[in-house]
Amino acid sequence: MTLTTERLRIYPATQSQMEDIIASETDGGLRAAYSEMLEGGLRHPGQWEWFSLWMIELHGGTLVGGLCFKGLNPDGTAEIGYGISDGYRRKGYATEAVRAVCSWAFQNPAVTRIEAETAPDNTASVRVLVKCGFVDSGKLGEEGSRFVLDRGNDEG
Repeated sequence: MTLTTERLRIYPATQSQMEDIIASETDGGLRAAYSEMLEGGLRHPGQWEWFSLWMIELHGGTLVGGLCFKGLNPDGTAEIGYGISDGYRRKGYATEAVRAVCSWAFQNPAVTRIEAETAPDNTASVRVLVKCGFVDSGKLGEEGSRFVLDRGNDEG
């Protein structure tokens, strides 16, 4: 499955792509997170998209970033995380990708809410979330302020 936007192709990595990403990741925290995602996808193969790293590519094939969901909770909540590579930031790619995957996620009737966390001083990430219709919940999570997007409030 591939999502296509004006400038991007966004698709879940395969198992072998995930294994390659984990093997080449030098950041221990990211390697652990990607390994946990792979394990979740293997435990729930019918929900692979909810555990895989999604690749964000320009139409020409250049990889500019990635995003992921952290599973789909029984209450219909999914948490999203994303990142754009240094040389490609401040071009709107994160906003375009987050809008596309949130729109895709809300096509699943089980999804009622998408959440994200970001540090309050990460103004670029806050801007992405606000542009995509997320609102600050006033709660703090492990990574910072918790933003929510409820079904019907997405901008996608």
